[in-house]
Amino acid sequence: MTHPGPGVMPGLEPPAAPGLEGPEGREDRGAASGPAGANPMVPGGPVPGDAERAAPRRDASVAAAGAPVVAGIPAVLGGAVLQPQLDAFLAAHEAELIAFRRDLHMHPELGYAEHRTTRRLAERLRAAGLEPVILPKGTGLFCDIGPADGTTVALRADIDALPLQDEKEGVAYRSTVPGVAHACGHDVHTTMVLGAGLFLAQQAEAGLLPGRVRLLFQPAEETPGGALDVMAAGGIAGVDRAFALHCDPRIEVGQLGLRTGPITAACDKVYVKVTGPGGHTARPHLTADLVYALAKIVTELPSALSRRVDPRSSLSLVWGRVSAGSVANAIPDDGIAEGTVRCLDDEAWHRAPEMMKALLQSVAAAYDVEASLEYVRGVPPTVNEAASVQMFRDAAAQVMDEDGVVPTPQSLGGEDFGWYLESIPGALARLGVRTPGAPGEYDLHRGDFDVDERCIAVGTKVLSATALTALWDGGRPGDGDAEAIEGAALA
Repeated sequence: MTHPGPGVMPGLEPPAAPGLEGPEGREDRGAASGPAGANPMVPGGPVPGDAERAAPRRDASVAAAGAPVVAGIPAVLGGAVLQPQLDAFLAAHEAELIAFRRDLHMHPELGYAEHRTTRRLAERLRAAGLEPVILPKGTGLFCDIGPADGTTVALRADIDALPLQDEKEGVAYRSTVPGVAHACGHDVHTTMVLGAGLFLAQQAEAGLLPGRVRLLFQPAEETPGGALDVMAAGGIAGVDRAFALHCDPRIEVGQLGLRTGPITAACDKVYVKVTGPGGHTARPHLTADLVYALAKIVTELPSALSRRVDPRSSLSLVWGRVSAGSVANAIPDDGIAEGTVRCLDDEAWHRAPEMMKALLQSVAAAYDVEASLEYVRGVPPTVNEAASVQMFRDAAAQVMDEDGVVPTPQSLGGEDFGWYLESIPGALARLGVRTPGAPGEYDLHRGDFDVDERCIAVGTKVLSATALTALWDGGRPGDGDAEAIEGAALA
C-alpha cells in the first residue's frame, strides 16, 4: 500500500510546525532567500519563501493544538509539518545552494576528473557532521544519513560535465574551463541532492528519520560507467530503493514529470567492418562487390532487427557513419559502418548483440564478404517501477502546487541510472527548469543551456519528501497499530 504522503495518514490533518533548527548551530529563521545577485534568467533572482513570515502563525497554531515536541520540533504526523520545515530550511540555505551550484558551473570537470567537485561535496558534508566515502578512483562519493536499521533509500546525482564550450552570455557563473560545460544540468542535480541531504541530516539529528538515506554522487555519467563504479564500491549494497531527478528544459519550473515503465532507452554503439578481395568496377562478377554488400548491410540490418523483437520494445539501429573506398573505378577491399542501438525494453536489449551478429553474418554471406561486429554496451533502459513513481507522486503532493505533477514522454536518450534499476527498484523523474513564459528553448547538451535556479529549491523539496515517503512505506507499521504510528513522529 502506498502512503498518501510523507507522514500523512488518511483523514488526519495535523497543525503546522515551526522551522527546523540546523545541526551546526541554530539557523536564523529570518535569513533572506536567494543569491546575493540577481538570477539572470529570472529578474530579481529566486523568489524568497514565506517561511519567516509564517513562522509566528505556525508557532501559535502548534501551541494551541498541544502537539508533543521532540528536540524542539512538533512530533506530529503530516505533510503540513514537512512543508514549513522545508520552507524554513530553504529560507536559511537556498542562497548557499544556489551559490554552490554556480561554483560547480564555473568549474566543470569531465568524467573521472571531478576531483574539485568531489572535494567540495566532501567538505560540505563533513561540515554537517556526516562521513562521506570517496570512491576508489578518487572521484565521486556516497554518504549515509540516519540509522542503519530499517529501510535504506538512495538519492542519486551525477557530477560530471560535458566536453562542450559554454556559450552563455551575460552570466557571472559562465564556465571558466575552455571546452567544458555543465550543459546537462548535473551541477543542478548535485546541488539538489546535497540540499536534500543537509535537510535530512537535520531530521536524523532530531530523531525524525525512520531509516537510512544514502546520497550517491556519481562520477562519469556521460562517459558512461560511473554507475558501475558506484555499484562495485558497494554504493547500493543494502539499498532498498533509489530515486533521481533530471533537469528538463521542456517543463516549467515548479513542475515534476513522471512516467511509469521505460523513461529512457538503452544506448549502445556498434562498429561493423566488411572485408573482401577488392577489384575493378568493370568486373564485379570476378570479385565481391563490397560497396554493394555494405549498402545491403546498412539498409537491411535495421529493418531485420526490428522484426525480431516486440515492436513495443522500440529497438532501433541507426547508422551515423559509413565509409568505403577512395576512387570511383575500384572496388575496395574493406568498409565500415558505425551507429547506435537504442531500446526501451530490457529483455530485447540483452538479446540485441546476438541477434545483430546473426543477421550480419547472413547478409554478408549472401554477397560473399566477411563481416565482423564490435558491439559496445552503453547503458540499459531506465525502467521506472510503479510503486516508486507513486512515491514521487505522493511526495510531490505535499510540497508542490496541485498541478505540479505532469506526464512526461519516453526518451531514446541514454541515462546510466538504469544500471541501478537493474538491481533495485526505483524511479527517475524529470524536473522542470524552464522559466514560465521564457522565449526560446534551452535544450540539453547545448552550449547555451541554463536553468531557472528556483528549480533547486523545488528539487530539494521533492527529493527530501520522496526519501521520507519511501522510508515510511518501507517501515510502515500495521494499519491497526495507532500507537506505533504516533510514535513514528515522522515530519
